[in-house]
Amino acid sequence: MNEITTDIKIYENGRYILIGGAWPYANSSLHLGHLAGLLPGDILARYHRLIKDNVIYVSGTDCHGTPITERAKKENTTPDKIASTYHDEFIKVFSNMNFSYNLYTKTESEFHKKTTEELFKKMYDNGYIYEKIEPDIYCSTCNKFLADRELLVECPDCKNTSKGDQCDCGHVFTKEELIGAKCIECGNITTTKDNKNLYIALSKLQSKIEDYVNSCSGKWRKNAQNETNKYLKEGLPDRAVTRDLTWGIDIPIPNYEDKKMYVWIDAVLGYLTATMDFCKRNNLNFENWWKKSDNSIMYMVHGKDNITFHSIIFPGLLLSLEDNYKLPDMIVSSEYLNFNEQKFSKSKGIGITILEAIEKYNIDTLRFHLIKNGPETRDSNFSEDEYFRTHNEINNKLGNFINRTLKFKGLDSIPKGTMDDNIKNLLTKTYDEIRYRMERMEFRETANIIMNILEVANKYYDEKMPWVLYKDDINKFNDCIYTCATIIANISNYIEFIMPETASKMRKYLNINEPCFNYIEVLDNIKLENIEPLFNRI
Repeated sequence: MNEITTDIKIYENGRYILIGGAWPYANSSLHLGHLAGLLPGDILARYHRLIKDNVIYVSGTDCHGTPITERAKKENTTPDKIASTYHDEFIKVFSNMNFSYNLYTKTESEFHKKTTEELFKKMYDNGYIYEKIEPDIYCSTCNKFLADRELLVECPDCKNTSKGDQCDCGHVFTKEELIGAKCIECGNITTTKDNKNLYIALSKLQSKIEDYVNSCSGKWRKNAQNETNKYLKEGLPDRAVTRDLTWGIDIPIPNYEDKKMYVWIDAVLGYLTATMDFCKRNNLNFENWWKKSDNSIMYMVHGKDNITFHSIIFPGLLLSLEDNYKLPDMIVSSEYLNFNEQKFSKSKGIGITILEAIEKYNIDTLRFHLIKNGPETRDSNFSEDEYFRTHNEINNKLGNFINRTLKFKGLDSIPKGTMDDNIKNLLTKTYDEIRYRMERMEFRETANIIMNILEVANKYYDEKMPWVLYKDDINKFNDCIYTCATIIANISNYIEFIMPETASKMRKYLNINEPCFNYIEVLDNIKLENIEPLFNRI
């Protein structure tokens, strides 16, 4: 099976960090908006590895559900071929963008399907999943019950027409709001008809979910806290977990052989099953990451349209298992990224896919740009001109600083010199500043700290004027170049989790084997060979 896998290093004194990146749906290509929402997961994973925490970073392709079956019908193919095509594309996207998943899998994996069925059965046995017969949305023209994605309905919040699962504004429709909706396939108004389904008793879990959400107050981003509190205040309705679908995970309950598991329960349980799968393959104790502990942190990384699935529904599922599972500590919910001040829209030709961006842009400067200018706490905008400015700024402040230092005329190795104490103190302090921001999920501030250090580095170089010192005072020249080389070494650590390819090249120039997250000094007499420009100016 096509996957992304990365080995794990276990540190005796490290915390146990679980990072769950939202599972992209295998129905269309991913665009830069998706990248902006998912990139913080890789930034977190690389950061926590760098400070020697025990990281498992999981995600996968969401392969099931109505949209894929609809597309398969239109293209005269099968749902598994549609899902496989996009899964392979997603693997290519994340590999090229240097996402360091420990396991990127898919909901079609045999391990996921089998384990999800077992988890479902346990919720049922625990009394949180029950049978309910009630009127369901039915199209008499098409002679079938319809899933919410097969309906068109007006959103009560924004008044736009939306598919019935969730509006672009974030509103999740209740069943009552879908009555009288239109069938997407034939366009006729739907009716209702008695149907038998299984439901999860979220209402029974509300008080426990409220206690959990209250315990996270002040740790989550405001959009996650506000959106979650809104739904809790309205009261959690019980939610169907089975549907009349033909493509999905089987229901392990008698007399439900003709139905499939609703795709949302299947996908969010993927965080659990993927970790189980990875731990089983690597002979690790799964409970270190998923059972309650003061020495562990769990991040859920996604866009704001997925908040309630991660802050309410997923915790509800975990609570219904009654097995002391840890609930997410951090909800890393990005806002929306627009393209040239417009929403991404494939049908309108607005936006750019990640695959297209990979062909056009530098991977590392794109990653940096989306962290520095991305939708961390509010909607943001992507334009080529703005990205080009970021790229050229990094080229000017980092690329040129390295060239001026390591390719100084007449210099063939790093000279033996004395480190500038003020610069040393600043570099040391910067590790603490970055750690503080990263632990608070303030990625934009981390990027700003890095840019500030680059400005200090260039100012130091210009004020010392090594081109003059080289002629007038070789000892001071050596001190200057040694200090600048040490700055470069430490910057390679600062940018390791944002710009990993660039950081690797910088370490290679200085003969540094591994990144770390503490102050380092370069060795003198390191031969300066094959120093190439890091970037090309756009």
